[in-house]
Amino acid sequence: MKPFAHARYAPCENVIAGNVLLYGATSGRVFIRGQVGERFAVRNSGASAVIEGAGDHCCEYMTGGTVVVLGPTGVNFGAGMSGGLAFVWDEDHLFDRRCNLDMIDLDPVETAEDVALLRAMIEEHAGLTGSQRAQWILDHFDEALSSFVKVFPMEYRRVLGQMTPEDDEVPRRNPEN
Repeated sequence: MKPFAHARYAPCENVIAGNVLLYGATSGRVFIRGQVGERFAVRNSGASAVIEGAGDHCCEYMTGGTVVVLGPTGVNFGAGMSGGLAFVWDEDHLFDRRCNLDMIDLDPVETAEDVALLRAMIEEHAGLTGSQRAQWILDHFDEALSSFVKVFPMEYRRVLGQMTPEDDEVPRRNPEN
């Protein structure tokens, strides 16, 4: 989805698609050249998306799929998120203040697999929508990569067997008591 050809506004700075898009989505792909409203990808269990900003409650209760956000988000990002992945371009390095960190970890994008997935999704977005923001990120990918955050649900990390000792510090009862 992209704005009409003669739009006089910067799509990446404006909401061009409404609220509750991808609510309960089970599959499919969407690429939106612009920002979306509130509650994007709530209860998403399998769809993939690239957007250029989102309102409050993005990826709430998400259980699967992949969401890439190439811009700002509202508050309560990832509340109740138990599966799937999100990658957020955190240019101002304030994203951690907009998240609900009860069930998610925020990691740098470092593994070759994550970098390849992120880049491929941004390339497809740029190709399908003509996004200038996506093209700028691709043209400066090594520099831009350091501003991306991987949103990784703790439960998903546990299922994949990727818990760290710090993640797994759950108080355990002494069997002798």
